[in-house]
Amino acid sequence: MTPSKEKLVIIGNGMAGISTVEQILKLTSRFDITVFGSEPHPNYNRIMLSYVLDESKTIDDIVLNGWDWYKENGITLHTGTTVSHIDEASHEVVTESGIRVHYDKVIIATGSTPFMLPIPGCDKQGIVGFRDISDCTQMVEAAKTYKKAAVIGGGLLGLEAAKGLVHLGMNVTVVHLMEDLMERQLDHQAALMLKAELERQGIQFAMGVQTVELLGDERVAGLRFSDGTVLEAEFVVMAVGIKPNVAVAQASGIITNRGILVNDYLQTSMSGVYSVGECNEHRGVCYGLVAPLFEQGMVLAKHLCGVETAPYEGSVVSTKLKISGVDVFSTGEFIEGPEHAVIVHKDEWKQTYKKILLKQNVIAGAVLFGDITDSARLQKLIKEKTAMTDEIYDSLMGTGCCSGGAKNPASVEAMADDEIVCGCNGVTKRAIVDAIADKGISTVEEIKACTGATRSCGGCKPVVEQILQYVLGDGFMTSKKQGICACTTLGRDEIVAEIKSKGLTTTKEVMSVLDWSHPEGCSKCRPALNYYLTMIYPDTYEDEKESRFVNERLSANIQKDGTYTVVPRMYGGVTTPEDLKKLADVSLKYDVKCVKVTGGQRIGLMGVKKEDVPKVWEELDMPSGYAYAKSLRTVKTCVGSTYCRFGTQDSMSMGALLERKFERLDLPAKFKFAVNGCPRNCAEACTKDIGIVGNDGGWELFIGGNGGITARLADLLCKVKTDQELIDLCSAIMQYYRETGIYLERTSDWVERMGVEAIRKAVVEDMDNRRALVERIEFALQQVEDPWKKMLNDTDTCTALFQSHEPTASK
Repeated sequence: MTPSKEKLVIIGNGMAGISTVEQILKLTSRFDITVFGSEPHPNYNRIMLSYVLDESKTIDDIVLNGWDWYKENGITLHTGTTVSHIDEASHEVVTESGIRVHYDKVIIATGSTPFMLPIPGCDKQGIVGFRDISDCTQMVEAAKTYKKAAVIGGGLLGLEAAKGLVHLGMNVTVVHLMEDLMERQLDHQAALMLKAELERQGIQFAMGVQTVELLGDERVAGLRFSDGTVLEAEFVVMAVGIKPNVAVAQASGIITNRGILVNDYLQTSMSGVYSVGECNEHRGVCYGLVAPLFEQGMVLAKHLCGVETAPYEGSVVSTKLKISGVDVFSTGEFIEGPEHAVIVHKDEWKQTYKKILLKQNVIAGAVLFGDITDSARLQKLIKEKTAMTDEIYDSLMGTGCCSGGAKNPASVEAMADDEIVCGCNGVTKRAIVDAIADKGISTVEEIKACTGATRSCGGCKPVVEQILQYVLGDGFMTSKKQGICACTTLGRDEIVAEIKSKGLTTTKEVMSVLDWSHPEGCSKCRPALNYYLTMIYPDTYEDEKESRFVNERLSANIQKDGTYTVVPRMYGGVTTPEDLKKLADVSLKYDVKCVKVTGGQRIGLMGVKKEDVPKVWEELDMPSGYAYAKSLRTVKTCVGSTYCRFGTQDSMSMGALLERKFERLDLPAKFKFAVNGCPRNCAEACTKDIGIVGNDGGWELFIGGNGGITARLADLLCKVKTDQELIDLCSAIMQYYRETGIYLERTSDWVERMGVEAIRKAVVEDMDNRRALVERIEFALQQVEDPWKKMLNDTDTCTALFQSHEPTASK
């Protein structure tokens, strides 16, 4: 008879708990595992939240273990479920909702919570911490309405939050009690250089001030400092620190101090109960960084599986700043005292700074700014309490013939096999070398998929590349290149060419014929292949709904609480009383939580239950605004010559025509228009994929603008005299983008890659090519025509909506 498995319950679905589970799964299958997580998401990379905030990554991009991973490993997952306590007498874990699960072993991995200043006004609306996806969502939404933000706290989290809010278009001031930023990780010089760089990137600072009150009525309106001065703020992020989340332990009678007290094998005071990560306290220390939690997890996993392991004796912590364009690193001791010898190199031309502290000639700490290539090596030297030598000095300070430390393959060769390359995930050099040798791996992406190295902060990527070069030798340059994802070595252009030449017609056929390493593909390549096939065969390809993202499959945007937002079209931001009544009636009937005017001149119905989404669309009987799709999202217009005394062109009618014409057509990424009736540019053409500005002589056409991830001003492509020429050029640009763009590549990146001159030659100067592009997009548009398309030529409807007819010839 097969022995029953031991019941292992993980309280916390974050990085600490799940990384421990990953290690356990590598060692044994003896456990029946249940995981409880308070958030409604699978395990995600919390240290990448700053990238979600600045919109350079999506929530899906930072998921470490998707829903399928839990199923594949037989793990029972309860999301959106908070554990209240552990019942030692009955050996059960009990949730707030009344679920009771028997256990043999328990791991508490509840992490930490943001510390909120207990000052007057701290309970007002518009005040958040910065700890999870929910906080990011609130910041993104706030940035759509409010412009003045304050971030209280000049530490790592505060600076990441500030940079993200700046990317979202907010005017941000960081308020810090101390005179130096990140004073717990940086010395005065590095802090000064960091502040100067962040000021260049648009962040303002109020240093050496103490916030004593948050002003405003129901919503925050400002901050009052101890000296009586006031800072206006419509939105406040508190990033003054974190505190271990010990609620479950305390409710269960487990001994806590600042954190949950654990021994060197991560055991708590309750038999069979362990704790890992930010929630615990080991030898008087609570760690708030990611590397220690992985080190703890490896020790705990081996201990639970009965594998011999050295005890956990603490971690040498290090900090890397994850803000675009700013490289900062510190580890060990970084503030010099009388007991230290100091080695300093500062280069104001290259804006680099390096300081190494020695204690009795032993390397004790370091600070790096601008160039952090030596970070992994310095951390190892400090952990091993290495004495400084002439050879080490030459390599670190760039004075020897083989200077550069870990910057070249030779220094990688000198690394010990057990040296940790990826501190975030505890991946050693030997693990990477074995993966390369045993599995034929030759790219960083494959290393990430196999070992986990580079999966978190990505700071170890240069060293991983050096190990690849060291192991592969001359074959490194000719080794298998990275394709559109880890499933293939083929790039976008090669895949499209192969589909055309071989007549491949389905995603499965593409993956089979082109030798995908994973037969079913992944979340990156399946949507991309689906798009490329749609673009190549607009009339015959049957769209594979299962290959699309969940938002596209449901025609609505999923929200943090599991409900959906439905956004109908409102052409040019103009609607009718009848449609407004529909919106109101449906909102009341289906208990819509929020009705919001969006930044794209539409009305969004937020908080729709998943099962109600089809019924909401049916009763609205309005065209979708495709707020969820890789297609035309919005056409922003000013009121133009119809109403504005400065208007020279009918921007509302032109905008509505373009919106109706191109809606529903698949594109490599989301796409936005702006149409202005005069050069005053009220619809902000400079930050749109296609921006149009009217003047007395016709229209000016701009391309490649972006106000989101990486702000980019659009380039002037050309000027035209007639409406028809403008429409043809928009058609040609969009089709050229469809045919040459990489899937998920915004036009801002596409224009940078292709070059404005090349695009101008293809769509403006080469008339034959322009006509061919227009013909191809017209053919594609015919395949996606729906009932709403008839409105394009319905003059009565256009008149009712816009009080004007189709756009007239330019003045």
